[in-house]
Amino acid sequence: MNKFQLTLSSLLVACATTVTAYAQDIQGNAAAGGKKNALCIGCHGIKGYHIGFPEVHQVPKIDGQGAGYIRAALHAYKAGERKHPSMRTMAGSLSDQDIADLAAFYESTGNGATLPAAAAPGTAQADALVAQGGCTSCHGPNFSKPLDPAYPKIAGQHADYLYVALRSYKTNDRPLIGRGHPIMGGIAKQFSNADLKVLADYVGSLPSELQTVQRARLK
Repeated sequence: MNKFQLTLSSLLVACATTVTAYAQDIQGNAAAGGKKNALCIGCHGIKGYHIGFPEVHQVPKIDGQGAGYIRAALHAYKAGERKHPSMRTMAGSLSDQDIADLAAFYESTGNGATLPAAAAPGTAQADALVAQGGCTSCHGPNFSKPLDPAYPKIAGQHADYLYVALRSYKTNDRPLIGRGHPIMGGIAKQFSNADLKVLADYVGSLPSELQTVQRARLK
């Protein structure tokens, strides 16, 4: 492990303790969350649904995502640390209990896949980029076992969304676009956009617990 990765690992452990304590403050209720997701299913509950901001890409799969990460992400949108107008508006309408309930609900709705302990190798370029970024230090050897619950499962996530998300960490000087996360910002800025595309395509191709559950049509 090189000096950068050692420093990164130390930062991750320190940050994880703080984020986890915050994320676990309120007990979420999955059944209650399933009754509060009307705003969520309009985008995240439609298979193949695309949005056009900041560019056209599929909305992320959130069924099966870790509750700690969903909490952290919604609180970041609510605080403006993630600059996405519609997500900030939606998150701003939620109480801390709503966020905890929704997170518990979506964590309970994965596809139940049995995943390998470690991700299969990608291309030589993809493997080198993963090693350079220390990606498994946060997201686990199969990209679905995060070091801390506040970090996301990313294996099998839509590659076009991953690419947009990774690039957003490189942006912190625009009012409507960008994500203010010091660790991910430092990692993403090491890479060209072409590199980030290779990473996104590789991670998006991996087996995943994530899915999009489409609600049955109301009669």
